[in-house]
Amino acid sequence: MKKLYLLIFFLGISATVFCQLKSNSFEEIEKLQQIQKRKIIVFIHTDWCQFCQRMKATTFKNQEIIEKLNSDFYFVDFNAEEKREITFNNHVFKFQPSGNNVGVHELALQLGTINNQITYPVLCVLNEKNEIMLQYNNYLSIKDFKILLEKLLL
Repeated sequence: MKKLYLLIFFLGISATVFCQLKSNSFEEIEKLQQIQKRKIIVFIHTDWCQFCQRMKATTFKNQEIIEKLNSDFYFVDFNAEEKREITFNNHVFKFQPSGNNVGVHELALQLGTINNQITYPVLCVLNEKNEIMLQYNNYLSIKDFKILLEKLLL
């Protein structure tokens, strides 16, 4: 009987420990919205942004946040320097080079520009109709991100 309890205990732990954040592409979200409407959380970042990398290593590794994002939202992990064309909301967005192998994606600019500039990281929340509800351009701690998610679910 003890072995059965131990087995159930370890299976429960491994299920939560190995729970990973499900990231979708913009194209996938358009299909998913036809099945079940949800708000979309877009995390716009770059590889060189220290605060972006810190959020990836802390905030987006928290099990409560992962579970809430996976169950109640569609999440997009979007590198602002993505070079591939992205079709979203019946529009094709492209990478805009600004120099030798540097630039920014049009969709990152569309979703992440606040007061005529983009500062990373950016959190953009879209409603079920792909309209911007919220834009926030700063690091969010685990605690602050949990509060934001709770407010978005109201």
